[in-house]
Amino acid sequence: QVQLAESGGGLVQAGGSLRLSCAASGDTFSMYTMGWFRQAPGKEREFVAYIRWNTGSTYYADSVKGRCTISRDNGKNTVYLQLNSLNSQDTAVYYCAARKSDSVFVRTGHVDYWGPGTQVTVSS
Repeated sequence: QVQLAESGGGLVQAGGSLRLSCAASGDTFSMYTMGWFRQAPGKEREFVAYIRWNTGSTYYADSVKGRCTISRDNGKNTVYLQLNSLNSQDTAVYYCAARKSDSVFVRTGHVDYWGPGTQVTVSS
């Protein structure tokens, strides 16, 4: 059973940075695509970024492009999301997500597994 466990959320001031981690277990992830979505209060869950585990190629939503870096540590089966220049619109629950194929995912329907989420709150 695949399990995803996020950590690293919290309260941060506007303009600050945060690094989220997602520890994956229960399978061999070399052919997975891993990524992050987020959901703000009253809004739909939206795509943030993904990384193809096999090639390391990445893709970002326009809303975070240039402020965000997704990376992976093969030995630890962990995916990271570095968020910089945070603003109030980044306040959301951030979810780690996995797709059991080396394919893109930008919609929630592409996701096979979800983590429970971690809260990120940006104060102004």
